[in-house]
Amino acid sequence: MSALPLIRPTKPQPAPVATPASPGRRRPRLYALDGIRLLAALMVAVHHYAGTRRVNQPGNQVWDRPVSDIMPTVFHFAAYGWIGVEIFFVISGFVICMSCWGRTPRQFFVSRVIRLYPAYWFAVLFTTAVLAAVPGVWERLTPRDVLLNLTMLQSGSGVRNVDGVYWTLWSELRFYLLFLTVVWAGLTYRRVVLFCCVWGAAAMLAPVARLPLLELIADPEASWYFIAGLALYLMHRFGQDLLLWGILAMAWLMGQKELGQRIDEVEHVGSWRGAVLVFTVFLLLMVAVALGRTDRIRWRWLVTAGSLTYPLYLIHYAAGTTLINRLRDTMDARLLVAAVLAGFLLLSWAVHRWVERPVAGVVKKGLDAAFLRVRAQA
Repeated sequence: MSALPLIRPTKPQPAPVATPASPGRRRPRLYALDGIRLLAALMVAVHHYAGTRRVNQPGNQVWDRPVSDIMPTVFHFAAYGWIGVEIFFVISGFVICMSCWGRTPRQFFVSRVIRLYPAYWFAVLFTTAVLAAVPGVWERLTPRDVLLNLTMLQSGSGVRNVDGVYWTLWSELRFYLLFLTVVWAGLTYRRVVLFCCVWGAAAMLAPVARLPLLELIADPEASWYFIAGLALYLMHRFGQDLLLWGILAMAWLMGQKELGQRIDEVEHVGSWRGAVLVFTVFLLLMVAVALGRTDRIRWRWLVTAGSLTYPLYLIHYAAGTTLINRLRDTMDARLLVAAVLAGFLLLSWAVHRWVERPVAGVVKKGLDAAFLRVRAQA
């Protein structure tokens, strides 16, 4: 893995250009990244169980009384757990850029389908079944809306999500669609930097332009987090330089603004200072990963931990809060939250082992055969 020199030689050197990685070359795994992903997922889950404005209201459907009265210390920290979503977006930018370097658009498309859909299909059906079996906490969707949720495109059709956490997938899908244009052109340092600058400019202009299509594409609420991840991966692959630090600094500055807006308009818990502090700590951890400071971490169990993240995120919220509603009077609240988390971690492992892996294999085989047929018939 090459790196830009920290001290420029006297002879002018050309800008770094990426050469496509060999498709068969195995990339070294960044174990620390798996650990950060799971930590972010656990933060989000604890937030939903014990840190949202909803669960802190008198007579709420989950705990029946303010969670800050039941476990004030847990609530104080859980109030910032939603920042795990922003960390997911940063990691997504890093991982997508890393995983599709040297790949064709077809390979990129197939990899995203088999990564996102198998666990998602299970989550939609599982959550729907839980809400049907245990009513009273969340409103159930009509069968046709549940079926539309299976496409993952329901937000584009104005249909509610089976589980509220699916809103992040709409941002992910738009990022993939945009980044596909760079994959199609061929990933290089220059093209990824240009993509970051153009997308960042569009995200900056979208709110004031008041053009719905531009705002839909630019996704100003999430774009700067993805851009931060892309810049961090370029640091990881090519080494640090002032341009990448500038992009990362701009992403942090725009991100802190979005964090404040989300507290004021959506979360209504925690403080801007606390949110910025938590986000900055996580971003510094990502910088450590990008610069190779965590390469010595080789704990094999982190691979398993990373594989649990996506299923856990998809299934924990609606089903978990419904379960808490039924069990809240049976044990200590903190013990209940820990038990529910443990149960969903175990279920997430089962989903990864017996749903994600086998279904992904079948879907990949079918898509590869379909694309070969398309090429043959062209």
